[in-house]
Amino acid sequence: MRLIALALALLLLAPAAALAAACPKTSSTDIEDEVMCLQCGVPLNLAEDAPSAKRERAFIQARVERCESKQQIKDELVAQFGSRILAEPHSKSAWWIPAVAFALGAVAVGFGARRWRHRRVEASASGGPALDSGDSARLQADIERYDL
Repeated sequence: MRLIALALALLLLAPAAALAAACPKTSSTDIEDEVMCLQCGVPLNLAEDAPSAKRERAFIQARVERCESKQQIKDELVAQFGSRILAEPHSKSAWWIPAVAFALGAVAVGFGARRWRHRRVEASASGGPALDSGDSARLQADIERYDL
């Protein structure tokens, strides 16, 4: 009798296990950082309790419970709200502008450091500023005292 009950339990659990394996592993929190709250203008995971954010979260959660993949959910959001819902930049210039700005900043820092070093080398080569007679006498006395 126990063997029959065990076999029956395994038969009932097998479809649930197969369904779980076929369901994509996605969560609403995984998607919320990649879509925007249209009302707040920030990523959905940072949005407060705006009505628009609540509706978007409910929409995403319903799709997750239906075992839709992350890309399917994002495609549905784009179809419903347009491409402005995605938190990623759409144009290539959005990626190039920060890279170019960083490169220009690095070049400016490099030139500034080179100029600063060049000024220090010139100052040390010229012997630095001239000492007045009192400072010169004290320096000479210190040198003689420490000379062995």
